Amino acid sequence: MPKREIAGIKTLRIIALFVTLLWLSALTAPFPAAAAPNHMRASLVAEGPAAPGETVTLALLMQPEKGWHGYWSNPGDAGYGLNLEWTLPKGASTGALQYPVPQTLLIQGLMNHVYEHDYAVLVPLKLPANATPGTLLPIAVKAQWLVCTNEICVPERAELQGTITVGQGAKDARFEGWRAALPAPLDRAGTFAVTAKTLRLALPFPASAPLDSPHLFLSTEALIDYAAPQRFFRDGDTLIVEAPLAKSPKAGPKIEGVLAMGKDSGGIAFTTASGAVPDGGTEVGGTAAFSVATLALALLGAFLGGLILNVMPCVFPILSLKGLALARGNSHNAKSEGLAYTGGVVLACLALGAVMLALRAGGEQVGWAFQLQEPGVVAVLLLLAVAITANFAGLYELPGLSVERGAGNSGAFGTGLLAAFVATPCTGPFMAAAMGAALVLPVWAALGVFAALGLGLALPFLLLGFVPALRRLLPKPGKWMDRFRRAMALPMGLTALALGWLAWRVGGANFAAAAIAISAALVVVLAFAGKGQRRGRAVMAWTLPATLLLGATALAGAPRIATQTAGESGGVLGAKPFSEDALAKARKAGKPVFAYFTADWCLSCKVNEGTSIERESTRAAFEKAGVVVLVGDWTRRDPAITKFLTAQGAAGVPLYLWYPAGGGEARQLPQVLTPDLLAGLPNG
Repeated sequence: MPKREIAGIKTLRIIALFVTLLWLSALTAPFPAAAAPNHMRASLVAEGPAAPGETVTLALLMQPEKGWHGYWSNPGDAGYGLNLEWTLPKGASTGALQYPVPQTLLIQGLMNHVYEHDYAVLVPLKLPANATPGTLLPIAVKAQWLVCTNEICVPERAELQGTITVGQGAKDARFEGWRAALPAPLDRAGTFAVTAKTLRLALPFPASAPLDSPHLFLSTEALIDYAAPQRFFRDGDTLIVEAPLAKSPKAGPKIEGVLAMGKDSGGIAFTTASGAVPDGGTEVGGTAAFSVATLALALLGAFLGGLILNVMPCVFPILSLKGLALARGNSHNAKSEGLAYTGGVVLACLALGAVMLALRAGGEQVGWAFQLQEPGVVAVLLLLAVAITANFAGLYELPGLSVERGAGNSGAFGTGLLAAFVATPCTGPFMAAAMGAALVLPVWAALGVFAALGLGLALPFLLLGFVPALRRLLPKPGKWMDRFRRAMALPMGLTALALGWLAWRVGGANFAAAAIAISAALVVVLAFAGKGQRRGRAVMAWTLPATLLLGATALAGAPRIATQTAGESGGVLGAKPFSEDALAKARKAGKPVFAYFTADWCLSCKVNEGTSIERESTRAAFEKAGVVVLVGDWTRRDPAITKFLTAQGAAGVPLYLWYPAGGGEARQLPQVLTPDLLAGLPNG
């Protein structure tokens, strides 16, 4: 739901124009239901009669239509809950509203605390001490609330009237179930501590109590980032909760809220005071439920995505030369080299995945290929591409990519590491969904997804090592091998050029010039090394230190002059920069929206843009239908875009979303686009 629209409703709710104004009066309890204002039926119910000075419980029974929802006391990123204005007999008073355990609802990156089913908000009412037994006490309440679907919101109200019988009588049996839906209060307080980026709570929670898919709901607004992943740790009879802070958090002397323990498992109401929160514990639960089906699909998607990466220009040359080395007869250690290469690839993927998960756990908004958003990493990748291109061109000999002789196990392992690292700019089909799933799986399962990606990437060479029949299918050795190796310098050289362009996009002209200068220096070093190799001299003693020095300079020195470059231009479609506000404004106007998320280091993105997006046929179809085009440029780190991608279940780019005119659910398009697909979107 649009954030600014809901925020405006929240601010102006007292003077909002209501859709329907209805009145009901009743003379006996339980009170008859109020007529449905529109999409939420509100009823005022009393549990039964009460003696003078005693407390009776009232219930505001809220019954949303199918597809609509109401809000908890703290609605989350948007919305608002019940607002009640009572008219009571003299001497009577009401207590605090008691809400049932809410649900989470994530829409367009906004986390809302809602009820998508019938729910009752309980209110204690204390009768006057001087009330006369046998009489009827009139009460009335003006109720206001917000009711929404996933696309629209409507402020509504009703005025409910009735009486309470002073005396004795039967109780309404429904209250037993409504009370059971309330969070159970903890018998003692917990503690909280606020770090630079995280709120940490320690709650008394029995070690034997089940905990399925917990979620923390705070009564205090604007303290935590509602949509960010939460972490839970059990340390004996203490439950430790960690939740990323909001942008401008304000913590008071105490923090209260509800801990939901999972679907249909209820929750507990807690209060905490500032104090020590222990470290450690065993991580449990999470904001997303784990399922075997989710893991299986993620593993399959990662494996297929890794397999497809082998035909990308940044990986195929390396794989080809490794295969040719085996074809030349260097196959006596084929199996061990295949395993070593696979080990290097899988280890690199695991390391990248682990770093990404660790950064996200620390509150950073990062996704897959996050390292390419850092100028220093782009500079190092440029040096690698230049070094590999020079090797293919014959400038010097790199044993790991030698066609003439086998690399040995250590060389194969290093080549595997290299292949996985240089593959990261290439995001293939199936990968985005798999990496998105990895972000919501338990850590061990997420690491399994990254390992599956590495296994898919390594599989072709692994099969060559273990299946002699496949090696026999390779062309026979000959002079053509040297020509083929030099030909492979072309795609690697194009990769180097692309990384040089990316350096300009990521860090500006000065940064790109510095990175290219360091690359030129590396070429000079490698040329001298190759000259020494051809004369039979040992060159590693000085080549390796010089190369490492240039790499360290690129990683640490060149980024100091990097500047933030401008965002994506409008292009043929006249695209505007993506923001959730811009999306909300376009959807409010009833226009169709095409939102796409890209990065200059994403090869798949650029291919789609060249073949399908930035085309006159697409522009003509979009202009005719009045389509608003929004582009999210993720070349440099952007927490807002990362958060939105995560909310859509994607860990990286490309991501393509189509929002039909007049509302309706967003449609996620395939990662491989065709011109006909985009041009036909306005026609349904």
